[in-house]
Amino acid sequence: MVAEIFTVEKIGRNSADYPLAGVLFILLGVGLSMLFSASYYWAQTLVQNPFYFFKRQIIWVLAGLALSFIASRISMTFLKKLVPWILLVTVLAMLLTFIPGIGTKALGARRWFYIFGVSFQPSEVVKLATVIYLAYIFEKRKENFDNVVNSLLPPLIVVLIFTVLIYLQNDYSTAMFVLVVGASMFFIAKVPLRYFVTVVAATVPFAVLLLLSRAHRVRRIIAFIDPQIDPSGIGYQVLASQSALMNGGLWGRGIGESLRKFGGLPEAHSDFVFAIVGEELGFVGIVLIISLFLFFAYRGYRIAYYSRDTFRSLLAFGLTTCIVFQAMVNMGVVAGIVPATGITLPFFSAGGSSILVSMVMCGLLLNLSRFTGNATEEGLDG
Repeated sequence: MVAEIFTVEKIGRNSADYPLAGVLFILLGVGLSMLFSASYYWAQTLVQNPFYFFKRQIIWVLAGLALSFIASRISMTFLKKLVPWILLVTVLAMLLTFIPGIGTKALGARRWFYIFGVSFQPSEVVKLATVIYLAYIFEKRKENFDNVVNSLLPPLIVVLIFTVLIYLQNDYSTAMFVLVVGASMFFIAKVPLRYFVTVVAATVPFAVLLLLSRAHRVRRIIAFIDPQIDPSGIGYQVLASQSALMNGGLWGRGIGESLRKFGGLPEAHSDFVFAIVGEELGFVGIVLIISLFLFFAYRGYRIAYYSRDTFRSLLAFGLTTCIVFQAMVNMGVVAGIVPATGITLPFFSAGGSSILVSMVMCGLLLNLSRFTGNATEEGLDG
C-alpha cells in the first residue's frame, strides 16, 4: 500500500527542482516578515496581542510544509485513483458552508465553515481539485475531443458546478478565478478551437450579467473606474492603497515603518498586504517580489513543458497558473489596475486555507519536477 501511495524512482533525474524550492522558501520568508509588519498594529487593537496573526500563520505554514512534503512524494498513479474522492470531498466541503451552525456568514458572504473552532475556506480547495480533475480527464479523453458529449461536457459541467457553488457563497471573484483557470486548461489541453470559442462566447455575457446583478459589485466597478467619485466611501480603499505604494518611493520607508497599516488601510494584513510591502520596501521591493513570482512561473511552466505525459504537464500548468495568476490579480487590485476582488496574495496574506492549499500545490509541483526527462515511477507509471 505504501509503495502504491508514494513514489519509488529508478535511477534518473530523482531530485526536485531546487531553484523552485528556493524561490518558494524566499517567498515564504519574506511573506511572513511582511505579514507581521502589516498585522501587528491591528492584532494589538483587536485582541491585545501583536503576534496574533503572525503566530496563526506560522501554524498554518508548518501544517502546509507537512502536507507539501507528502504531496512531493505521492505517486501520480495513486493521485489519479483519488480523483473521484477529491471531487466528492470538495463538493461536500462547499455544501458545509450553507449549513446553519457550521457555515459562517461574514461581510455578506458564506465562504467559511467552522470545525472544532477552526475556520476553513473550501473554495481554496476547489482551485486544487479543479486542476487535478481537469489534468486527469483531459489525459483520458485527449484522443477523443471531437466526441463532445463524452469528452468535453463532463469537465465543463464539473467546472460550472464548482463555479456556481462558489458564486452562491457570494464570492464572485473566486468563482470567476476558477472559471478562468479552468478555461486556460481547456485551451492548453488543445480542445478544438471551435468548441473553446463557443463556450467562452456563451460564458462571458452570463458572467457580466452576474457581475452587474449585485449593487456592491457595481460599486466596485465604479470605484475602479473613478475612485475620486466617492473618495471617503467606495473609492477609499483603492486610494489608500495607491497612496501607500506612492509613499514608498524608490527604496521604501523601511520594514516596520508603514503609516497606512495604522488604521489607514482596511485589510492591510490580508487582501491589501502588498500595499504595505510597497510602502515599506518601495519600488525596488515591488520589483523584487514580482520577479520572484515570475521566476516561480518560469520554473513551474518549465516543469509543465518538460513533463513526460499529458497528466503531469497539465497538472504542472494548472498549479503554476493558480498561484501566479492569483498573485498578479492581487497586485493588480492593490495598484488600482484591476477592480477589487477579495483574492489574497499567496504566501503573504493572512489566511490559513490559502497558505495550506498553496503549499500543497507547491509540493505537487516539486513532485512533478522529479519526473521530467527520463525519470520514471517503478512499477507504477512505466
